[in-house]
Amino acid sequence: MTDRAFNVLFLCTGNSARSILAESILAKDGAGRFNPFSAGSQPKGVVHPLALKTLAHFGYPHEGFRSKPWDEFAVAGAPVMDFVFTVCDNAAGEACPVWPGQPMTAHWGIEDPAAVEGTEFDREAAFVAAFRYMKNRISIFTALPIRKLDAVALGSRLKEIGQMDGASSPRPNVA
Repeated sequence: MTDRAFNVLFLCTGNSARSILAESILAKDGAGRFNPFSAGSQPKGVVHPLALKTLAHFGYPHEGFRSKPWDEFAVAGAPVMDFVFTVCDNAAGEACPVWPGQPMTAHWGIEDPAAVEGTEFDREAAFVAAFRYMKNRISIFTALPIRKLDAVALGSRLKEIGQMDGASSPRPNVA
């Protein structure tokens, strides 16, 4: 890996909530050291309004996001990814495209805030929790000395991040 910014792809099934939160958080907290992207295996075609509301509330980018298929990142001319993280259990269990460049992968699953039913307060609280869990993971990721770690050590650290508080399940890395 060179001195260029690292390309990071966050994958989820619908690409409407968790992967969007992650893309926005890394865009701001990565301080130009990372180029974040997000996509889904079965994109909903629209970003969940509570994801955008949560991002705005915490002062993170919340405009210009779109729900898109992961195939966009597995074709000629697409950015070559350095890292691919699944953020939902369904995407972790699906057969992913072959990513050019053999990126490092890990599963960083958290519960789906969009699946929470109940009052508006309950649903907003679920998005805030998802935001905080994702922000914690990304904070640790951005603090890693990525260029100094060998592939085995880096892979181990990426998997450890996925097991932090809020992990939805201890799935193996299948991204």
